[in-house]
Amino acid sequence: MDKPKHRSKIRIIISHAFFTVKKVAYWYLSNTKFAKQERRDDLTVEIFKHNTPLLRRLAGLDMQLQYNKITNLQIAINKLDKIVIQPGETLSYWRAIGNPTKSKGYLEGMVLSNGKVKRGTGGGLCQLSNLIFWITLHTPLTVTERWRHSYDVFPDANRTQPFGSGATCAYPNIDLQITNKTQTPFQLNLNIDNSNLIGSWSASSTLDREYKITEQDHEMKNEWWGGYTRHNKLVKQTIDKNSNDIISEEVVIENHAIMMYDPLIECEDENHTNI
Repeated sequence: MDKPKHRSKIRIIISHAFFTVKKVAYWYLSNTKFAKQERRDDLTVEIFKHNTPLLRRLAGLDMQLQYNKITNLQIAINKLDKIVIQPGETLSYWRAIGNPTKSKGYLEGMVLSNGKVKRGTGGGLCQLSNLIFWITLHTPLTVTERWRHSYDVFPDANRTQPFGSGATCAYPNIDLQITNKTQTPFQLNLNIDNSNLIGSWSASSTLDREYKITEQDHEMKNEWWGGYTRHNKLVKQTIDKNSNDIISEEVVIENHAIMMYDPLIECEDENHTNI
Protein backbone atom coordinates (compact mmCIF):
# COMPACT_ATOMS: atom_id res chain seq x y z
CA MET A 1 0.00 0.00 0.00
CA ASP A 2 1.05 3.57 -0.60
CA LYS A 3 1.94 5.87 2.25
CA PRO A 4 -1.23 7.54 3.63
CA LYS A 5 -1.88 10.98 2.16
CA HIS A 6 -2.85 13.97 4.28
CA ARG A 7 -5.40 16.15 2.50
CA SER A 8 -6.05 19.79 3.32
CA LYS A 9 -9.16 20.79 5.29
CA ILE A 10 -10.47 22.78 2.34
CA ARG A 11 -10.21 19.78 0.04
CA ILE A 12 -11.96 17.59 2.61
CA ILE A 13 -14.83 20.09 3.02
CA ILE A 14 -15.33 20.47 -0.75
CA SER A 15 -15.16 16.73 -1.31
CA HIS A 16 -17.67 16.04 1.48
CA ALA A 17 -20.11 18.64 0.11
CA PHE A 18 -19.88 17.23 -3.41
CA PHE A 19 -20.48 13.63 -2.40
CA THR A 20 -23.27 14.65 0.00
CA VAL A 21 -25.20 16.28 -2.85
CA LYS A 22 -24.50 13.27 -5.06
CA LYS A 23 -25.74 10.79 -2.43
CA VAL A 24 -28.92 12.70 -1.58
CA ALA A 25 -29.71 13.09 -5.29
CA TYR A 26 -29.30 9.35 -5.71
CA TRP A 27 -31.64 8.66 -2.78
CA TYR A 28 -34.46 10.79 -4.13
CA LEU A 29 -33.96 11.01 -7.90
CA SER A 30 -32.77 7.53 -8.90
CA ASN A 31 -35.00 4.62 -9.90
CA THR A 32 -33.84 2.58 -6.92
CA LYS A 33 -36.76 1.28 -4.85
CA PHE A 34 -35.82 1.77 -1.21
CA ALA A 35 -37.18 -0.24 1.68
CA LYS A 36 -39.80 1.66 3.67
CA GLN A 37 -40.61 1.62 7.37
CA GLU A 38 -42.81 -1.44 6.90
CA ARG A 39 -43.49 -3.76 9.83
CA ARG A 40 -44.72 -7.34 9.51
CA ASP A 41 -45.51 -9.99 12.11
CA ASP A 42 -45.29 -13.06 9.84
CA LEU A 43 -41.55 -13.03 9.14
CA THR A 44 -40.65 -15.04 12.21
CA VAL A 45 -38.18 -17.67 10.93
CA GLU A 46 -34.70 -16.65 12.08
CA ILE A 47 -32.11 -16.94 9.30
CA PHE A 48 -28.99 -15.70 11.13
CA LYS A 49 -28.34 -13.96 14.44
CA HIS A 50 -25.30 -12.37 16.04
CA ASN A 51 -24.49 -10.05 18.93
CA THR A 52 -21.60 -7.78 19.89
CA PRO A 53 -20.73 -6.33 23.33
CA LEU A 54 -21.88 -2.78 24.02
CA LEU A 55 -19.01 -1.75 26.28
CA ARG A 56 -15.30 -2.27 25.66
CA ARG A 57 -12.81 -0.84 28.10
CA LEU A 58 -10.29 0.85 25.87
CA ALA A 59 -7.18 2.15 27.61
CA GLY A 60 -6.98 5.94 27.75
CA LEU A 61 -10.49 6.56 26.42
CA ASP A 62 -13.42 8.09 28.30
CA MET A 63 -15.99 5.38 29.13
CA GLN A 64 -18.74 8.01 29.09
CA LEU A 65 -18.41 8.08 25.31
CA GLN A 66 -19.34 4.40 25.23
CA TYR A 67 -22.34 4.95 27.49
CA ASN A 68 -23.36 7.72 25.11
CA LYS A 69 -22.94 5.27 22.25
CA ILE A 70 -25.68 3.09 23.72
CA THR A 71 -28.08 6.03 23.55
CA ASN A 72 -27.05 6.66 19.93
CA LEU A 73 -27.55 3.02 19.02
CA GLN A 74 -31.02 2.95 20.56
CA ILE A 75 -32.16 5.99 18.57
CA ALA A 76 -30.85 4.49 15.32
CA ILE A 77 -32.36 1.08 16.10
CA ASN A 78 -35.78 2.67 16.44
CA LYS A 79 -35.51 3.60 12.74
CA LEU A 80 -34.29 0.19 11.54
CA ASP A 81 -35.80 -2.48 13.77
CA LYS A 82 -38.41 -4.65 11.97
CA ILE A 83 -37.86 -2.95 8.63
CA VAL A 84 -38.67 -5.26 5.70
CA ILE A 85 -36.76 -5.51 2.42
CA GLN A 86 -39.18 -6.72 -0.21
CA PRO A 87 -37.90 -8.45 -3.38
CA GLY A 88 -36.31 -5.80 -5.61
CA GLU A 89 -35.90 -3.29 -2.79
CA THR A 90 -32.74 -1.78 -1.30
CA LEU A 91 -32.08 -0.82 2.30
CA SER A 92 -29.89 2.27 2.73
CA TYR A 93 -28.48 2.55 6.25
CA TRP A 94 -28.29 6.34 6.29
CA ARG A 95 -31.46 6.99 4.29
CA ALA A 96 -33.40 5.01 6.89
CA ILE A 97 -31.68 6.51 9.95
CA GLY A 98 -31.23 10.10 8.80
CA ASN A 99 -28.61 12.60 9.93
CA PRO A 100 -27.55 11.81 13.54
CA THR A 101 -27.79 15.31 15.03
CA LYS A 102 -28.02 16.69 18.55
CA SER A 103 -31.58 17.86 17.89
CA LYS A 104 -32.60 14.21 17.46
CA GLY A 105 -31.07 13.26 20.81
CA TYR A 106 -27.74 11.90 19.61
CA LEU A 107 -24.83 12.34 22.01
CA GLU A 108 -21.06 12.60 21.63
CA GLY A 109 -19.44 9.24 21.07
CA MET A 110 -16.25 7.80 19.64
CA VAL A 111 -15.58 8.24 15.94
CA LEU A 112 -12.59 7.15 13.89
CA SER A 113 -11.14 9.72 11.50
CA ASN A 114 -7.97 8.99 9.53
CA GLY A 115 -6.88 6.43 12.08
CA LYS A 116 -7.48 8.67 15.10
CA VAL A 117 -10.12 8.30 17.80
CA LYS A 118 -12.13 11.50 18.23
CA ARG A 119 -15.38 12.76 19.73
CA GLY A 120 -18.35 13.28 17.47
CA THR A 121 -22.12 13.57 17.67
CA GLY A 122 -23.67 10.20 16.88
CA GLY A 123 -20.38 8.41 17.48
CA GLY A 124 -20.51 4.64 17.82
CA LEU A 125 -23.01 3.94 15.05
CA CYS A 126 -20.35 1.99 13.16
CA GLN A 127 -20.99 -0.83 15.62
CA LEU A 128 -24.50 -1.07 14.20
CA SER A 129 -23.41 -0.97 10.56
CA ASN A 130 -20.72 -3.54 11.34
CA LEU A 131 -23.28 -5.89 12.85
CA ILE A 132 -25.81 -5.48 10.03
CA PHE A 133 -23.12 -6.12 7.44
CA TRP A 134 -21.91 -9.28 9.22
CA ILE A 135 -25.35 -10.85 9.58
CA THR A 136 -26.20 -9.94 5.97
CA LEU A 137 -23.20 -11.93 4.73
CA HIS A 138 -24.92 -15.00 6.20
CA THR A 139 -28.03 -14.56 4.04
CA PRO A 140 -28.80 -14.55 0.28
CA LEU A 141 -29.19 -10.76 0.39
CA THR A 142 -26.72 -8.75 -1.69
CA VAL A 143 -24.52 -6.00 -0.25
CA THR A 144 -24.46 -3.34 -2.96
CA GLU A 145 -22.51 -0.66 -1.06
CA ARG A 146 -20.01 -1.23 1.71
CA TRP A 147 -16.95 0.73 2.77
CA ARG A 148 -14.06 -0.98 4.49
CA HIS A 149 -12.17 0.48 7.41
CA SER A 150 -9.00 2.09 6.06
CA TYR A 151 -7.22 1.76 9.41
CA ASP A 152 -6.80 -1.16 11.80
CA VAL A 153 -6.77 0.78 15.05
CA PHE A 154 -6.55 -1.82 17.84
CA PRO A 155 -4.99 -5.30 18.23
CA ASP A 156 -7.05 -8.49 17.99
CA ALA A 157 -7.68 -9.05 21.71
CA ASN A 158 -11.11 -10.67 22.14
CA ARG A 159 -11.94 -10.42 18.42
CA THR A 160 -14.64 -12.97 17.52
CA GLN A 161 -14.97 -12.13 13.80
CA PRO A 162 -12.34 -12.12 11.06
CA PHE A 163 -10.37 -8.95 10.49
CA GLY A 164 -12.17 -6.66 8.04
CA SER A 165 -15.65 -8.10 8.54
CA GLY A 166 -17.23 -4.73 9.36
CA ALA A 167 -18.61 -1.78 7.41
CA THR A 168 -17.64 1.75 8.35
CA CYS A 169 -20.19 4.55 8.07
CA ALA A 170 -20.28 8.36 7.93
CA TYR A 171 -23.41 10.33 7.07
CA PRO A 172 -24.39 10.42 4.28
CA ASN A 173 -21.61 9.43 1.91
CA ILE A 174 -20.16 6.34 3.57
CA ASP A 175 -23.30 4.22 3.42
CA LEU A 176 -24.24 0.57 3.76
CA GLN A 177 -26.76 -0.62 1.19
CA ILE A 178 -28.36 -4.05 0.94
CA THR A 179 -30.48 -5.22 -1.99
CA ASN A 180 -32.96 -8.09 -1.99
CA LYS A 181 -32.46 -9.93 -5.29
CA THR A 182 -34.40 -12.97 -4.08
CA GLN A 183 -38.13 -13.69 -4.25
CA THR A 184 -38.48 -13.69 -0.45
CA PRO A 185 -39.08 -10.72 1.89
CA PHE A 186 -36.50 -10.36 4.68
CA GLN A 187 -36.91 -8.53 7.97
CA LEU A 188 -34.15 -6.89 10.01
CA ASN A 189 -34.45 -7.34 13.78
CA LEU A 190 -32.38 -5.23 16.18
CA ASN A 191 -32.31 -5.01 19.94
CA ILE A 192 -30.18 -4.02 22.92
CA ASP A 193 -30.06 -5.98 26.18
CA ASN A 194 -28.01 -5.29 29.31
CA SER A 195 -24.69 -6.02 27.64
CA ASN A 196 -25.09 -6.65 23.90
CA LEU A 197 -26.21 -5.22 20.60
CA ILE A 198 -28.24 -7.98 18.94
CA GLY A 199 -29.15 -8.32 15.29
CA SER A 200 -30.79 -10.91 13.08
CA TRP A 201 -32.46 -11.45 9.72
CA SER A 202 -35.74 -13.35 9.52
CA ALA A 203 -38.06 -14.59 6.77
CA SER A 204 -41.43 -16.30 6.48
CA SER A 205 -39.96 -19.78 5.98
CA THR A 206 -36.69 -21.65 6.36
CA LEU A 207 -34.09 -21.60 3.61
CA ASP A 208 -32.61 -24.71 2.01
CA ARG A 209 -29.15 -23.11 2.10
CA GLU A 210 -26.89 -21.65 4.75
CA TYR A 211 -23.85 -19.42 4.50
CA LYS A 212 -20.39 -19.51 6.03
CA ILE A 213 -17.67 -16.83 5.97
CA THR A 214 -14.02 -17.91 5.95
CA GLU A 215 -10.79 -15.92 5.82
CA GLN A 216 -8.08 -16.35 3.19
CA ASP A 217 -4.68 -14.85 2.39
CA HIS A 218 -4.28 -13.00 5.67
CA GLU A 219 -0.98 -11.15 5.97
CA MET A 220 0.72 -8.19 7.64
CA LYS A 221 3.35 -6.23 5.77
CA ASN A 222 6.13 -3.89 6.79
CA GLU A 223 5.81 -1.21 4.12
CA TRP A 224 8.67 0.71 2.53
CA TRP A 225 7.52 3.95 4.18
CA GLY A 226 7.94 2.48 7.65
CA GLY A 227 4.41 1.51 8.67
CA TYR A 228 2.55 -1.78 8.80
CA THR A 229 -0.44 -2.80 6.71
CA ARG A 230 -2.87 -5.67 6.99
CA HIS A 231 -4.64 -7.59 4.23
CA ASN A 232 -7.08 -10.45 3.78
CA LYS A 233 -9.97 -11.82 1.77
CA LEU A 234 -13.29 -13.03 3.13
CA VAL A 235 -14.92 -15.87 1.23
CA LYS A 236 -18.64 -16.68 1.32
CA GLN A 237 -19.58 -20.34 1.07
CA THR A 238 -23.12 -21.33 0.10
CA ILE A 239 -23.95 -24.70 1.63
CA ASP A 240 -26.83 -27.07 0.90
CA LYS A 241 -28.52 -27.79 4.23
CA ASN A 242 -29.67 -31.26 3.21
CA SER A 243 -26.42 -32.65 1.82
CA ASN A 244 -24.02 -30.26 3.57
CA ASP A 245 -22.27 -29.82 0.22
CA ILE A 246 -20.68 -26.51 -0.76
CA ILE A 247 -22.73 -25.20 -3.68
CA SER A 248 -20.62 -22.13 -4.40
CA GLU A 249 -17.72 -20.14 -3.03
CA GLU A 250 -16.91 -16.52 -3.81
CA VAL A 251 -14.67 -13.74 -2.52
CA VAL A 252 -17.02 -11.09 -1.14
CA ILE A 253 -14.52 -8.79 0.58
CA GLU A 254 -10.91 -7.82 -0.01
CA ASN A 255 -9.46 -5.72 2.83
CA HIS A 256 -6.42 -3.47 2.94
CA ALA A 257 -5.80 -1.38 6.05
CA ILE A 258 -3.03 0.67 7.63
CA MET A 259 -2.19 -0.64 11.10
CA MET A 260 -2.10 1.93 13.88
CA TYR A 261 -0.13 -0.35 16.22
CA ASP A 262 3.04 -2.41 15.99
CA PRO A 263 2.04 -6.05 15.33
CA LEU A 264 5.35 -7.28 16.79
CA ILE A 265 4.59 -5.89 20.25
CA GLU A 266 2.49 -8.26 22.32
CA CYS A 267 -0.47 -6.54 23.96
CA GLU A 268 -0.55 -7.43 27.65
CA ASP A 269 -3.62 -5.34 28.47
CA GLU A 270 -6.71 -7.39 27.67
CA ASN A 271 -8.73 -4.19 27.66
CA HIS A 272 -7.14 -3.11 24.36
CA THR A 273 -9.66 -4.29 21.85
CA ASN A 274 -11.45 -3.29 18.67
CA ILE A 275 -14.16 -0.64 18.65
